[in-house]
Amino acid sequence: MENIQLKKVTLIDIDQLQKIGRQTFFETFAESNTEENMKEYLENSFSTEKLHSELSNTNSEFYFAVEKETVIGYLKLNFGASQTELKDAKALEIERIYVLKEFHGKKVGQLLYEKAIQIAKETKSDYVWLGVWEENHRALAFYKKNGFVEFDKHIFRLGNDEQTDIMMKLQLRVS
Repeated sequence: MENIQLKKVTLIDIDQLQKIGRQTFFETFAESNTEENMKEYLENSFSTEKLHSELSNTNSEFYFAVEKETVIGYLKLNFGASQTELKDAKALEIERIYVLKEFHGKKVGQLLYEKAIQIAKETKSDYVWLGVWEENHRALAFYKKNGFVEFDKHIFRLGNDEQTDIMMKLQLRVS
């Protein structure tokens, strides 16, 4: 844990971001989804063009968790209009926290999560919110343990499959 560094991702890191993004998403969801749906999602959501656009967006930030020069996980945050849904200027969205499977249980996700909360406090966000697939029990337990509460549901499309995400939020301060 002490040898894991967090590093802000920039455009020069786009290849590494694409690699870690595709690999962690695949590891997390491949066994629950069809090969076609996974292939389409990985190609589109982690295309060089899409990542270039996301990295160039001043209302989104990415951070790598790095151990001995190797990227082992990452975090994506959205502010204001870049949020996938609520688009609340007083909120911060954690769009993604993904960690390579071999590093699960080693507190890498917690480290990335704590970075998100630190940024939320620095930007004076009233609350942090996110969506978690209802079948991702590991992630749901993680966020509940960190004080998040369920407040809504929404549909997440993976190829031709409609899945339900549970929307959760953590109040940081009363506005």
